[in-house]
Amino acid sequence: MRKYKFTIGGNRYNVEIKSFEENIAEIEVNGTSYQVELGQEIKRPQTPKLVRYTPPTPVKPPQPLNTPGLSIVKAPLPGTIIALMVQPGSKVKREEPILVLEAMKMENNIFAEKAGTVKTVKVAVGDTVMQGDILIEIE
Repeated sequence: MRKYKFTIGGNRYNVEIKSFEENIAEIEVNGTSYQVELGQEIKRPQTPKLVRYTPPTPVKPPQPLNTPGLSIVKAPLPGTIIALMVQPGSKVKREEPILVLEAMKMENNIFAEKAGTVKTVKVAVGDTVMQGDILIEIE
């Protein structure tokens, strides 16, 4: 398993740990096997387990709206707002860029899902958003 070289009082020892279970170690010193019982159990650090979060329901990309009423533009993924092209009262056309979201070191243009007037802007440049956060409302 592991090999070590010790010098104690001028004497050289070649030590090999053959196995180690709970508090019993089987070792070999200069070719002679020994079974050693440790007086105290050695705690081994546990490696943390990485568990990915899975949302309870699959997130579907927003479908373009062609119906009258309120259109809510949500963040497609977590990121930072780096540019806003609209403000409340602005007229927008369908698929017109309305803001830029930086995520994973990439700039993502977010487009209007329908034509209309911007009712509210819920974010500002520099804001950090999570997936599904409401960014802009268009009526």
